Amino acid sequence: MSHRFDESDVRVRPGKGSRPRTKRRPAHADATEAMVISVDRGRWGCAPGGRPDHVVVAMRARELGRTPIVVGDRVALVGDLSGDRDTLARIVRVEERTSVLRRTADDTDPTERVVVANADLLLIVVALADPPPRAGLVDRALVAAVAGGVVPMLGLTKDDLGDPEAFAAQFADLEVPIFLVGRERPLDDLYERIDGKTTVLLGHSGVGKSTLVNRLVPDADRATGDVSGVGKGRHTSTQSVALPLPASGPDTDGGWVIDTPGIRSLGLAHVTADDVLAAFDDLALAARDCPRGCGHLGPPADPECALDDLTEPAARRRVAAARRLLVALSSVNPHG
Repeated sequence: MSHRFDESDVRVRPGKGSRPRTKRRPAHADATEAMVISVDRGRWGCAPGGRPDHVVVAMRARELGRTPIVVGDRVALVGDLSGDRDTLARIVRVEERTSVLRRTADDTDPTERVVVANADLLLIVVALADPPPRAGLVDRALVAAVAGGVVPMLGLTKDDLGDPEAFAAQFADLEVPIFLVGRERPLDDLYERIDGKTTVLLGHSGVGKSTLVNRLVPDADRATGDVSGVGKGRHTSTQSVALPLPASGPDTDGGWVIDTPGIRSLGLAHVTADDVLAAFDDLALAARDCPRGCGHLGPPADPECALDDLTEPAARRRVAAARRLLVALSSVNPHG
C-alpha cells in the first residue's frame, strides 16, 4: 500500500526572518549566591556564600546587558568558582536590593548612581579639625541614607583637636547615634553596633577614614589588595571595597565594612521631600493631609503644611529634625 503524502511530510526550516523570538533566559537554578566585594574595569570580585576567605573574579553575563552591579550586591554565579588565578565566573543574576545608597554627580544632574547596595548602616566620618567639620555634608549624607533605607550614624575623629560636644549638639534632635572614633579612643561601642552588619564608611578625604578602617579590620591593607586585584587597577581613591570584620564569637560572621573613596560633594538631585519624611513614620502619616506639592517646610514656604498641626513636644522635635534635613534638600533641589 502506497503512502499518501500531505503537508506534514514537508519539513521547512524557517529563515532568520521567520524564527520566533523569545525573551526567555536560562533559569540558572544551580547558580551559587555571592556578595560583590569589589569592582574594577568590568570585573567583579565576589565572595560565594559571603565567605571573605574565598574570592571569585566574575564578569557580567551577556543576558544582563548593562545591568549595574555594585559593591554589596547579592548575585548568582555560574562557571569556574575555584578562585584560581586567571579563572573567570559569570554573574547571571542580581538579586533584589534591600537598600541603596545613591548619589548624583551634582545637584542638577538627574542621573543617579548607586554607590553601595544592601548596606544596613552608614557611618558618616567627620574630623573635628584639619579639615574643619562641615555640617552641610553630614545633612546631605543623612538625607541620602534616609532616602536609601540605610540607618545613619556619625563617627567623629580628631577629637583631640576639636570639641566633639559642640558639633554633636547640632544633631541631637535627629536621634543619630554618635561615636568618638579618634586614634586614642576605644572602638568597643562601635564594634557592638556594627557586629554582623554591613556598614558603609563615607567622608571627605583627610578625615581619618582610612585610619579607622585599618583599626576596624586587621590587615586591612593586605585585604584591600587581595579583593581589589580583580583587574589591573588598585583600590586607592576611586573604587569602593568591602572588607570583612573580625567575628565577635563562634556563631557570628562579623559583618562587613565597605570603604568608599573620599568625596568632594554628595549630589541629591534624585531625592524628594517625601523620601525624607518616609524615615519618620508618624510624620509621613500626617503629611498625607498636606496639599499637593507641599515641601513640608512650614510657613512661609508651605503655610498649609499638615506637620504644623502636630503639637506634642516629642512630635514637634521630630518635625524640627525632619525639617532640618528638608532645608538641606531644598537648598540643592528647590523643585524636589
